[in-house]
Amino acid sequence: MSDPARSPREPVRPLPPTPDPDGKPKSGRSDLQLRLLTASVLIPYVLFAIAEGGLWVLATVIVVTVLGQREFYRMIEDKGAHPIVGFGLAAGAALPVVAYIGNEYLTTVLMTVALLVVMILQLGRRQITEALASISGTFFGIFYVGWLLSHVIVLREFHDVIVTRYGEGVATRLAIVDDTGAFLLAYTLAVVVWSDAGAYFAGRAYGKRKLAPRISPGKTVEGAIGGVVGGTICGLVFKGLCDLWWPHLSAVLGWVPVLLFGIMLSVVAIVGDLVESLLKRDAQVKDAGALLPGMGGVLDRIDAPLLAVPIFYYMMLLYVFVQAG
Repeated sequence: MSDPARSPREPVRPLPPTPDPDGKPKSGRSDLQLRLLTASVLIPYVLFAIAEGGLWVLATVIVVTVLGQREFYRMIEDKGAHPIVGFGLAAGAALPVVAYIGNEYLTTVLMTVALLVVMILQLGRRQITEALASISGTFFGIFYVGWLLSHVIVLREFHDVIVTRYGEGVATRLAIVDDTGAFLLAYTLAVVVWSDAGAYFAGRAYGKRKLAPRISPGKTVEGAIGGVVGGTICGLVFKGLCDLWWPHLSAVLGWVPVLLFGIMLSVVAIVGDLVESLLKRDAQVKDAGALLPGMGGVLDRIDAPLLAVPIFYYMMLLYVFVQAG
């Protein structure tokens, strides 16, 4: 007698290993053209929002958070889990708002409250056999997308963060002005984008040795090296251009920190890309979504910044702490 169809109330079971999504032939030229077209639309808007700051950055982060988090929840739904989507999206969208109007302590409080509410909501659901997958999946979506992405807000408002922590005197002494955060955020994204571009072109031209074959067979060691080189060079060029046209913004970082941060951010960008590739392989999908032509989903575009922005923010806090003496 054959087994009946799998009931939604059964415990969530791991699905078999994902077939290699990178093993299929790709139309590299058309894919690159679509990516460039999409980038030509996204990059000007992102630069405009960063330059304007304030509500422009907040609104953008909220929209990206909701879209990216929904893609994440769809992936774990494909695994058979049932996250608490509505509350998860609301909590994720609330984190950048709290970061904007409050501080890091309040975002930590919100994360704690979110976890407690997720556990309480799970108590009222009928499918108790999947409680572990539901709670962990819902909360990880809030953390992975909402909390990490909320660091875009505090990095853009870096001057206010430093003034709150150390006072206006330290900010002035270290050449941290109102729009220093615009330089820091744009620098981070520039390094990440060119790290991705460097990895793409170097991998296609010279890639031979697999970087992480079980996670992303298409990525190579040569591509990763090209990514680090490309991201680091871009960071130096970006610093030079800002020194030329907006020296008051880039004065916070000298050439040596820009070089070192560029290397570290490029490596972090590669790790962030691999983390999302791991999640996609487990969910048996090639892309997290299809919203961005040639690029996949929103989560596919923000996988590297999700790690790079928070790490750079905390590196900058450490840098200011050391410089402040």
